[in-house]
Amino acid sequence: MNAARIEYTEKGVMHAASRRCDIVRISMSSATLAILTQFNLPKQFYLDIPDARITKVGCLLMKVNANNTIEVRFLRLLTQKELNKIFVYSTHPAHKDYVLDIRA
Repeated sequence: MNAARIEYTEKGVMHAASRRCDIVRISMSSATLAILTQFNLPKQFYLDIPDARITKVGCLLMKVNANNTIEVRFLRLLTQKELNKIFVYSTHPAHKDYVLDIRA
């Protein structure tokens, strides 16, 4: 339950586009994203998670569901530290006890 942003290029390299989304489920290798409106996504794009300060995670579109959710696979594995940062800023009740270790 984190806010995120999908970034991709339209018309080749000429026009960069950005769309807001919400992270519904996330693991080290994949995620389920909820998008607000229907729009055409390319097969590859970047995912930014501004609250956790994680930028430019390469994604591959795996499946588009009918309920405005998409399933993506990451082009690199997220580290446990990155996942913890995402969970700290999550609004999901299961993540309310996560704290950010500033020493790490």
